[in-house]
Amino acid sequence: MSRVIVLGAGVLGASVAYHLAVAGAQVVVIEAGGPAAGTSSATFSMDVTHLKTPRAYYELNRASAALHATLAEELGGPSWRHPMPAIQWGDSEESRRGLRERAVRLMAWGHPCRIADPSELRELAPDVDPAACTADELVVHDQSAWYDAPLFVQRLLDRAAELGADIRYGLRAHALIRDGDAVTGVETGTRRWEADWVVNCTGPDADRVAALAGTDLPMTRIPGLVGESTPIPGLRLGAILATPEVDLRPAPGDRICSISWPVDALLAGQDDDALAGRLHAGGQRVLPALRAARLAGVRLGVRPVPADGLPLAGTHPGVPGLYHLVTHSGVNLAPELGRLAAQEIIGGDGPGLADYRVTRGVATSVKDESLTLMTTR
Repeated sequence: MSRVIVLGAGVLGASVAYHLAVAGAQVVVIEAGGPAAGTSSATFSMDVTHLKTPRAYYELNRASAALHATLAEELGGPSWRHPMPAIQWGDSEESRRGLRERAVRLMAWGHPCRIADPSELRELAPDVDPAACTADELVVHDQSAWYDAPLFVQRLLDRAAELGADIRYGLRAHALIRDGDAVTGVETGTRRWEADWVVNCTGPDADRVAALAGTDLPMTRIPGLVGESTPIPGLRLGAILATPEVDLRPAPGDRICSISWPVDALLAGQDDDALAGRLHAGGQRVLPALRAARLAGVRLGVRPVPADGLPLAGTHPGVPGLYHLVTHSGVNLAPELGRLAAQEIIGGDGPGLADYRVTRGVATSVKDESLTLMTTR
């Protein structure tokens, strides 16, 4: 039986731990905070498959989105996955042309999307102010979904624990145990944890863990504000909205979750409270019902972003025993990345993650739309 330590109890760590436990591994999860305490609970959490290129990366996201649905059925009980359409529109000729070209490409790939008349907003999202959309067409992704990421993490960890996984909170890896070049465990304060594998799923902290082994990961950190409103009983928002100013979706408890790429672009130079007000004001212009609500909370999420935008998976050749798993869009990708990583750890390298090795060259111009929005203002 393989002994595996998973560092991090966010979406990636929970998925890896679950799939390892299902495969019969002896699993210990070590987390500095609590379940989904970091970036996993400060994210917009939706199916972002439609934003992904190249084709192979799109297919990885599509497979993972499908696995979300399968896992929700397998585990039973309340589901973290909430299916609903996603609607996009642009505010300039350039952005509208880009959305149309992307939709045409996606349809050629077999993606369920279509170009629609703005009048469909009345049916798909009745509470949206029609004046907020000045575009002459929408792009509708009919089979999208949003995810309750903390519930997703908790459900996976609970099932992993039922299968024998040992979940430990409030512990941080201060050092790695070495046997020659190989990593054979973790030190947390005064305790040593030994294992056959250590899996680094620590998100923004992943390069620090890699440095403990004398290696590095080509990644950066991009901050973003995520807001959540107070409850709005009777709200009729039946879709996820991606507008030029703000993105909006339902959240548990009759709330609205919001993010804004234009607001995030100002994080380095303005007060967070002022930006939170701007985020909420942007949502109010699209969704008038938000005028009767306030922001119940705003979290600053720090996204771990590999240098070329694609996942980092696997080991460094000179450091066996330490497996890294880092990605942007972690909520959408977690089911499939966790499954493939567990498969490799138990059975050896496979083809599923071959394109995403930590040692690959990262000089590339390929970026998904969400990274373009974050990094190209």
